Amino acid sequence: MADLYTPAWHAARRRRAMQAAPPSHAGLRHISVPNDCSRAAPPPRAPREPGRNSMNHRGPQLKFFINGRFLSQKLTGVQRYAAEMVKAIDVLLASEQIPTSLRNADWQLLKPADASEELDLDRIKIRAVGRLHGHAWDQIDLARAAAGGRLISLANSGPVFHRDHIVVLHDAQVFRRPDFFNWRYLTVHRTMGRMLARHASIATVSGFSRKELADVLNLSASRIPVFPNSAEHFAATKPDPGILARLGVQPQKFFLFVGSKTKNKNLSVAIRAIQLLDRADVPLVIVGGDNSKVFQDNSGEGASGLVLAGRLTDSEIAALYAHASAFVFPSLYEGFGVPPLEAMIFGCPVIASRADAVVETCGDGAAYFDAMDAEALKQLMLERLAIGVISDQERRRQQDRLALYSWKKSAKTLLDHLAVPANVASAA
Repeated sequence: MADLYTPAWHAARRRRAMQAAPPSHAGLRHISVPNDCSRAAPPPRAPREPGRNSMNHRGPQLKFFINGRFLSQKLTGVQRYAAEMVKAIDVLLASEQIPTSLRNADWQLLKPADASEELDLDRIKIRAVGRLHGHAWDQIDLARAAAGGRLISLANSGPVFHRDHIVVLHDAQVFRRPDFFNWRYLTVHRTMGRMLARHASIATVSGFSRKELADVLNLSASRIPVFPNSAEHFAATKPDPGILARLGVQPQKFFLFVGSKTKNKNLSVAIRAIQLLDRADVPLVIVGGDNSKVFQDNSGEGASGLVLAGRLTDSEIAALYAHASAFVFPSLYEGFGVPPLEAMIFGCPVIASRADAVVETCGDGAAYFDAMDAEALKQLMLERLAIGVISDQERRRQQDRLALYSWKKSAKTLLDHLAVPANVASAA
């Protein structure tokens, strides 16, 4: 079939296509621009302010929640630790002696509605949440209220499924010494410990406890930070010497035991030692409550040479520390060992067992015996009576030990840990 389009038509079509096409740089000569006509470089962009995103708004505020369940529990060493750590954190926040990345964070202490204890805090807001009690409050009410922030639990327990949680476990006693506990307590706390190890970050209070927890929970010890205990809170306590007359004891004529009557405290060995000493004028004063519902009984009630003082105020205990021949600490197992440090504050000689955590805490500031050797303890008691009041050298060693531990140091270590970039990001 003949071509219906003439050569002139094709030529016109090519011209129209070239006119419609975008200009090509091919074949163009390079035209140089004089220096004085060159385009000025844009000014450098100002650095972005920390904590602001590309829209020049503040980034999300960091949120930290503290588990306040300890305020609803009876005061023991664990609850004391939690309270003192919170107060020390609050002081650091108020003075801004904290890592820069935490300075604009929101801090809240979440407590059960039935909490009976109160803390006077400046920067940490206190908020009552939920209606439940005990472990149920931890696992349901607290977990819900602390969602969206980093949760800090300082007293051995907390929500096992909170997605961003650091919890302080004070020892591995439920795993190492199951004979100390009844079956119900053992089951609950072993299960909780294992679940927290899977879902939370674990911290503890001593190098010994770090090694123990790493072993029983299959964790790396290097990933367990240590925030030690302290006894500083006792230093401001004014002794009440009237307690000596009320108990019928004489200064430097009694030995002192302070602690709950639980099996790990090994009170029975101290009782046997005082009976072996056989000095009617030098009794063993026993201060503390009885938790035999939780622990296997170790009361020693009915034995001779004992003064059962029961629960006393801090001022009364301080006076006993100040006037005792020595403080006796025969524990079979401890995560740290605070009472010996309390005794040292008041210049009281310390006779302690060789439990690993106790030796770590007391160092050369105590005399030691095997925890099951009542005869060895009796011998140290005799030696102490012969020496009399504490010597200047002994006192210096005690003061060196005390200087190692402070709530401010431990709180700062915790805040520094929270300020690690990965931990800061998780709290946002």
